[in-house]
Amino acid sequence: MSNALANEKSPYLLQHADNPVDWLPWGEAAFAKARAEQKPVFLSIGYSTCHWCHVMAHESFENADIAALLNEHFVSIKVDREERPDVDKVYMAYVQAMTGQGGWPLSAFLTPELKPFYGGTYFAPEDRQGRTGFPSVLRAIAKAWIDDRDRLVAEAARVIDSLVEYHESRRNELGGATPNLHDSGGEAFEKAYQYFYENFDATNGGFGGAPKFPRASNLGFLLRAASIQGHESEAGREAIKMVATTLQKMAGGGIHDHAGGGFHRYSVDESWFVPHFEKMLYDQAQIAVNALDTHLATGDERFAWIARDIFGYALRDLAHPAGGFYSAEDADSAETNHGQDVHDRKSEGAFYVWTRADVEAVLGADAAFVCDHFGVAAEGNVPMRLDPQNEFTGKNILMQRRPLVETARAHGFAPEVAVERLATALEKLRVAREQRPRPHLDDKIITAWNGLMISALARAAVSTAGCLADVRDGYRAAAVRAAEFIERELYDETRGVLYRNFRDGRGANEGFAEDYAFLIAGLLDLYEATFDARWLRWAERLQQVMDALFWDAEQGGYFNSRAGDTSIVLRLKEDYDGAEPSPNSVAAANLLRLSALFHDDALGERALRTIEALRSQWSKAPHALPEMLCAIERALELSRQVVLAGDSGAADFRALAAVLNEKTGPRRALLAAPVDAKSEADRWLAERAPWLKDMKPLADGGAQAYVCQHFTCRAPVNTPEALRALLG
Repeated sequence: MSNALANEKSPYLLQHADNPVDWLPWGEAAFAKARAEQKPVFLSIGYSTCHWCHVMAHESFENADIAALLNEHFVSIKVDREERPDVDKVYMAYVQAMTGQGGWPLSAFLTPELKPFYGGTYFAPEDRQGRTGFPSVLRAIAKAWIDDRDRLVAEAARVIDSLVEYHESRRNELGGATPNLHDSGGEAFEKAYQYFYENFDATNGGFGGAPKFPRASNLGFLLRAASIQGHESEAGREAIKMVATTLQKMAGGGIHDHAGGGFHRYSVDESWFVPHFEKMLYDQAQIAVNALDTHLATGDERFAWIARDIFGYALRDLAHPAGGFYSAEDADSAETNHGQDVHDRKSEGAFYVWTRADVEAVLGADAAFVCDHFGVAAEGNVPMRLDPQNEFTGKNILMQRRPLVETARAHGFAPEVAVERLATALEKLRVAREQRPRPHLDDKIITAWNGLMISALARAAVSTAGCLADVRDGYRAAAVRAAEFIERELYDETRGVLYRNFRDGRGANEGFAEDYAFLIAGLLDLYEATFDARWLRWAERLQQVMDALFWDAEQGGYFNSRAGDTSIVLRLKEDYDGAEPSPNSVAAANLLRLSALFHDDALGERALRTIEALRSQWSKAPHALPEMLCAIERALELSRQVVLAGDSGAADFRALAAVLNEKTGPRRALLAAPVDAKSEADRWLAERAPWLKDMKPLADGGAQAYVCQHFTCRAPVNTPEALRALLG
């Protein structure tokens, strides 16, 4: 039998019309009932596409026993926040003030006069992991309402007075504006998701038409959206599908260098076929992270392979012998004619394209199989509409024409045989291609872009996508070598400043905001991959220098350039996450990570001011700042800290650390308790985070994990299974 919500038009309210709860819509009828019966109000606020709203509905509001408790002791009111944002703002402000966090579903308990005296967000259907379940909350409040009503009413009046005073002061401070990050950030997240959903090319992957760029921040945003909504929710599945389809189509297309690994800058067509053949370090780093995160979300080995493919290219062709990474490879190179150089003419993609005769000469009997799979034709495979300069006449760009299993079947190969033969053939093509004139290598080493690659390698070092332990160790070592290169060659320790680039020595230009932001992010990731406190210490110092050089003390946020350069007539703040993310977006996340690590509210406040400084952009066009949206989500999420104590090189310590990288989910700040009194970095960490002194390994030195939230830590655990249970 339907309840009173059956007469409403809101999709969210109609979703609850058949609950056994006697829901009433927000209105005088509900208020009058509460006053007449002198019952407290249970107010539930959400919206129709809210994952955790659906979870709580299924677990609690569809449960007959829980519904009976609500119906006996409360007047239950359901509100769609999209219909009544004014209502939502009042009670969200209360829940945020009371708990330090907010979100939906929002659950608040009110007096009949609608003043709140208790609240939260999602409540589980039973007591679990030390948290009180919804039925226990209902029974406790019902009892308190009978036994101690005057105290609850007085508390509700005090809360309202405090909120009024607080928001009056905020209005005065902001000239009448009262921005609510939970409201506006959530709306921006939804608008961005909807934008990408509506502009997604379901056939070819990516967003919109030609030309197509691998804008990694878009995919990172969608993966985070899937994690928030839940991978099995409708929105989560769609988000992962958009990312996975895009990466698969990119990996199969001509934008991917099938023979040599890595990705070109962009595709001139909508199907990722004909690329602009330039290769950029920042693309390699960011696409690798997308692939790692997609592998984590799906468990699909194809995405792990994409990441390894990129790293293989970068470590082979872009790595400086001393540890840093070069910037880019050119699109153009000298043409060849059946192995003979034609040095007087360069053309785009000459290094990468093939004639059918070239492939047959290199592969012999396997040529038919490979040509079939990649669409290699004697007359070339690039249509005239995509070759206005006639550079590809008779040439072929490798692009997978169908799944390998289908090509294998057509040629009578078992799938596993086809995989091996294709890999062998592509390596032969790569080796043969090395005899051609290579594209020009831009061998500048740029601090910011190396920061991105350090992040990617550090993430790979703790990812299951690395497959073998020695592969992961190789990624870790490469990240350390790159960081050490930057520290040695592009950092003035005396002044604490970075320099922008290196080529045959340090360049003259000091670093810009992006150099600091991207490197700090890389160092934070590197710390989590190594537990070497020197990287954490350096990251914090760089953040202090960045604040001193680029911070806008008046409006918040970071200028791209420092003050005092008279050639810069207007200092600007980057407010777009494009081929590279905005340094403001990255800095906001960095500040939040450092704040969570060190319980430093000042850093958290600076992050919020950075977010607010770009509010006009992310609120009006949120798809322009997907990386900033992820920083906003981090700011709104209740931070959880995990501290590992023990020998970071020992197997038991690594086993606990591995649990923290098994799946996506709530954010967590990760620290290793300092153990080496002789280490300068460990001594620094012990002073910076003095509470770590109480977090010790087992008596025999075995590793333990402490999971903390709200400055309260659970009892330590020492097995991966127990840590998984704590993390949920």
